[in-house]
Amino acid sequence: MKSRHQSTEQGYDPYQLLRVYTYYRVLLGCLLLLIHESSLLTNLVGSENSKLFFYTCWGYTGTNLLSLVKLWRRRETPSLRQRFFAIFFDICAITLMMFASGGATSGLGYLMIVSVATAGMLLPAQLAIFMAAMATIALIGESVVHHTLTGIDTRSLFVAGSLGALIFITAITFQYVTGKIRRSTAELQAQAEHVAHLQKLARLIVERMRTGIIVLNQQDDIELINEAAQSLLNIKVGNNLSLSISDIPAVYEQLSQWRHSRDSKAGSTIINTQTGPTNELKISLANLELGKEEDTLVFIEDNRAIAQQAQQLKLASLGRLTASIAHEIRNPLSAISHASQLLSESPDIGAADYRLTDIISTHTKRVNQIIENILQVSRRRPTIPSTIELNDWVKNFLNEPVNKDLDILLASAHPSIFAQFDPSQLHQIINNLVDNAFRYAKSSDSPPVKIELGIDSTRKTPYLKVIDNGSGIAPENQKHIFEPFFTTENSGSGLGLFICKELCEANQAFITYRCDKESASCFTLHFAHPDKVQK
Repeated sequence: MKSRHQSTEQGYDPYQLLRVYTYYRVLLGCLLLLIHESSLLTNLVGSENSKLFFYTCWGYTGTNLLSLVKLWRRRETPSLRQRFFAIFFDICAITLMMFASGGATSGLGYLMIVSVATAGMLLPAQLAIFMAAMATIALIGESVVHHTLTGIDTRSLFVAGSLGALIFITAITFQYVTGKIRRSTAELQAQAEHVAHLQKLARLIVERMRTGIIVLNQQDDIELINEAAQSLLNIKVGNNLSLSISDIPAVYEQLSQWRHSRDSKAGSTIINTQTGPTNELKISLANLELGKEEDTLVFIEDNRAIAQQAQQLKLASLGRLTASIAHEIRNPLSAISHASQLLSESPDIGAADYRLTDIISTHTKRVNQIIENILQVSRRRPTIPSTIELNDWVKNFLNEPVNKDLDILLASAHPSIFAQFDPSQLHQIINNLVDNAFRYAKSSDSPPVKIELGIDSTRKTPYLKVIDNGSGIAPENQKHIFEPFFTTENSGSGLGLFICKELCEANQAFITYRCDKESASCFTLHFAHPDKVQK
């Protein structure tokens, strides 16, 4: 059963229309009773049969009053049968009151026009025409009966016929108008549903976008904020948007600077933050409508993901270039190395020349290692991240035959620490960091190298630290250690830490180094949140 708030085939609410019509019927009945009982208006109604008119009018008013009470108590769409009998009852009651008041010439027959017009709105086309026919038959029948009982009255028959024609015209006219209203209402309803669907679709798209979106009004109150923005900014907004942009200092500062710059088109900047799952956000600002300083759009993106995509394009170009360069360099380099080896094996070579061949061999190996590292960066396969339990993974790493004899201390702050990373690339990074740590570590009674695992209390993301007791990297060199070909050793290629940084960015992580008077030499690998990695 449909409630009265549901749409029907009429395109409007039959309950409301029937209730208004019932109000009209009750008022009509009360007015006719008042006229009948009034001493001022004698012989206007019930002139030929006062009792018939009185009882019919009382029954009509009382029945309609009960119907109105029922409509108020049961607020539901009336059935087709209820609507049909309501109109049919009106026609019968008006016919009886008209007969008691002198026939068609009394003027009460014109009340049927309202009933037939209502039928055109409440009933289907066939039933509405049928009701017009019933009203016409009732008028003519009443005139014939009245003529039989009272004598010849051609004027009454003429009025009945004219009124019947008017009733048919009314029924047809209202059917046409009602049909147009129904079609227009149906079209409007379809358009409204389509617009509602588009609004719902747009909202779902905005909510599920990986780009954070905030809509601000002129008072800088937040009117819309999607889940991505809440996640990137590490805030939680309920159904009640009682949050102002001033409550988000990182965004509010950029918004103020953008407005002071008087750039009304667009603006973007990159900020560092430790409040969300990423430490680097790109914030773009724009007016909702160009040329109008009204609502403001704020776009928030994880700059690491953007940098990762740019890095993939850069590496693709680098791969094609280095492949051709490596092919051209490797052949002559191999010939130089082979010639040096043959020369060193000659029995006629002197000690000084042997030293020169040793220098050639050493540096050809170094150049070959540089080529291998460059190819490793340029031809690196796509990342295949998986969920890793870091405690178990590090234990397995330390139990490998190559690392089994290494004096490494493992410390973990949590029994289970999960991260999203490519296992083979993580192995390459940790192996490189451990080799560097032992290269610069000092001999001592305690383990010279320590691997520490934990979860950052601010960002809620896992981390892995490789700490050694060496003297560390000089402060003036620390900002350059992740640059390609930067090295403090003559034998190094300067690509090891650069490769570690590239592999971290490919897995949406980042690596940092710290060494000062208060802390030992430490490389920290910051993983992305395991539930928020963009795959």
